[in-house]
Amino acid sequence: MTAETAGTTAAALPRRAGYRRIPWTLIVFLVMATVPWLGSRYDTFLAAQITIDALFAVSLNLLLGTTGLISFGHVAYFGVGAYVCGILMKTYGVPFILAFPAAGLGAALFALISGYFCVRLIKLYFAMLTLAFSQIAWAIAYKWNAVTGGDQGLPEIPYPHLDWMLSIPGCADLSIGARFYLLSLVLVAISLAVIHRIIRSPFGRVLTTIRDNPERAAFLGVNVRLYQLASFVVAGGFAGLAGALYGLFSRGVFADYVFWSKSAEVIIMAILGGVGYFWGPSVGAAALVWLNQAITDYTQYWSFVLGAILLVLLFGFPGGIVGGIDLLWQRVKRFRRA
Repeated sequence: MTAETAGTTAAALPRRAGYRRIPWTLIVFLVMATVPWLGSRYDTFLAAQITIDALFAVSLNLLLGTTGLISFGHVAYFGVGAYVCGILMKTYGVPFILAFPAAGLGAALFALISGYFCVRLIKLYFAMLTLAFSQIAWAIAYKWNAVTGGDQGLPEIPYPHLDWMLSIPGCADLSIGARFYLLSLVLVAISLAVIHRIIRSPFGRVLTTIRDNPERAAFLGVNVRLYQLASFVVAGGFAGLAGALYGLFSRGVFADYVFWSKSAEVIIMAILGGVGYFWGPSVGAAALVWLNQAITDYTQYWSFVLGAILLVLLFGFPGGIVGGIDLLWQRVKRFRRA
């Protein structure tokens, strides 16, 4: 290689590295932050639901994609977080700044108790035990009228105090719902950043090792059950934070939030987006929420149409939507090299 060629190559590397370091995450965050100003109230409502469901789906993927644990009862921690935050704010008048982290801690505590028993089993038995715990949580929420409101739930949960946002330029004319969406967007972004850091940490690398080969990890001296339990607790805590935001977004917490069908919904989000990619569940959440709303507006047979579309997407993109996009991008790069 000549000196001139080396210099040209060295000059090209920073440009390629800069291209690869395009802050797509920041760009998407800024675009979503403009929804209250550029979109309608319906658009803001839809964006808020997608944002919260994205955190819920990513928290599940910490188990499903990172640790290799299939949980059918992840909705239990979502519901526990929603109830803890709703009860504290409505019944006891606790401010949101305290009720929100308490929701995550309450869900993590319940995940610690249930996970202690769940991680002792493997594969299908683990999944069924998580479902059993979620049904116990639903039964408590449905029957404990004095605390949870029973089948009537906890309606009219107040929004957090957001008058401080009026001093932010451009926020004075926004509705309380739009301001809550912006707050939720920031909290979800911080939560996703923390989850991403956990996955990239040595702890996260051990989890992926356990996912790929738990026997080898145990042979190397890793306490597999302890790491799985830790992953279970962390995932449950973040699911509780998503539940707290969802209860405020819906202005109420009801027993349906803990029903098993909600777990099926979030599993579909994760698989649809791609469990092998960090942002896959978020994309899956956006796709499922948008498809559900769009199809419902056009036909009463929305469940049939949605099911057919999901079948086409899952068969067409075995690695999820993000996996399909990544595969297409790799083919484009190979074509450009050729």
